[in-house]
Amino acid sequence: MNFSRRLLLGLGLGGAMLATISGGAHAQPQSYPDKPIKLIVPFPAGGGTDIVARRLGERLRQEMGQPVVVENRAGASGNIGAEAVARAAPDGYTLMLTAAPFAIAPALFKSLAFDPVKDFTPVAQVASVPLLVVTRADSPYKTIADVNAAARKDAAALSYATFGNGSPPHLVGESWKALAKIQMTHVPYKGGQAALPDILSGQLDIAIMDVVSMTPLIKAGRLRALAITGPARTPVFPDVPTLTQAGLPFDTVGWYAIFGPARMDAAVTMRLNAAINKVMAQPDMRSLLLDTGSIPVEPAPSAADWSKAFAANVQVWGKVARESGATID
Repeated sequence: MNFSRRLLLGLGLGGAMLATISGGAHAQPQSYPDKPIKLIVPFPAGGGTDIVARRLGERLRQEMGQPVVVENRAGASGNIGAEAVARAAPDGYTLMLTAAPFAIAPALFKSLAFDPVKDFTPVAQVASVPLLVVTRADSPYKTIADVNAAARKDAAALSYATFGNGSPPHLVGESWKALAKIQMTHVPYKGGQAALPDILSGQLDIAIMDVVSMTPLIKAGRLRALAITGPARTPVFPDVPTLTQAGLPFDTVGWYAIFGPARMDAAVTMRLNAAINKVMAQPDMRSLLLDTGSIPVEPAPSAADWSKAFAANVQVWGKVARESGATID
């Protein structure tokens, strides 16, 4: 065998080996998934995203035939978990279920380690998620007007809790202050569950939190809901007015959605989108959303449609952040 033929055969074998190695680095659409999927929640356990992620993970295991392992990586308004996903291999085995803080981050953090639009693959929108303004059940505040009146009487009297600086509740609170021309002290916590003892004990006057984690406490009579964000009331609390109905013209609403690292294979992304949409249409998943005050997305968007909607949402929340005057302490 002459040298040229040996060289060509060698290159052919090397190329085949390289293709095998390269192919192993990314999920192949035909076999995906063939190992467990990690679903990162960039917020503490027990919050709304965590509750939905764990139920979704169970159903996806049944739908896709592989375990879905939920991992909480909380901190920095969700940025720590998001950065971990941005750096992961784009093979479809590391995903993130997150919420609107992800879209807000570019407007609030000067040195963000990722770009929500460029460094991620939008996979599926899971739900539309309003926020609730709540107070303890025996609070003297029964309406938003009551809170505004107390704040005008004593500018230093009121405090409001959220699940973090730069979070949607923080922006709602700062927008509220600007619209009503009042002052309240913002008290950020590392998640809604962390704030509950102070809310229930009366150390805090009000809280602006996700509807999923607050709904059970409202139904149990431990918290009172004063208002809900979004353009319409929720069927779960038909007597609770929207912020706009309560006199504060603010209707931007949050969401839960799944993302992966940038440059995921399109076929894998479509496979995930179809599986997630199918799971979220199941009666028990719809009941989970509705019973906790979230709103199913109908019709469920394709990955491409959610990608476009998410890019627009980044712009919308960025505008809210700038107009609210909210800053990261």
